[in-house]
Amino acid sequence: MNTNIELESAIAALDQYGYDKKNSSDLEQARNKTQMLKYIDSLDFSLRRLLILQEAVNEQVEKEKKLIAQKESIQTYKTKIINLSRQYNLSYDEVVQIMKKQENG
Repeated sequence: MNTNIELESAIAALDQYGYDKKNSSDLEQARNKTQMLKYIDSLDFSLRRLLILQEAVNEQVEKEKKLIAQKESIQTYKTKIINLSRQYNLSYDEVVQIMKKQENG
């Protein structure tokens, strides 16, 4: 009987923890604009600090955009190499080696 009560207490504690995590104003839990705004409001930043935060966020957004664009370009390039390898019945590595030879020579 005692283990049953302990188990129920543990489950209740986990449920409460999950509820608290869902309703917290923690940035980690923010998934939409309203939640983000609630978190930012909880920081109680001055206008100067908010402007610095805005600048930092803008820089991070630009960095992420560049990274995504770079990954997309690499994937497009890889797809082109795969298509060439199929077209000429060569392996991926063979196509890359031919491209290196043309670049050097």
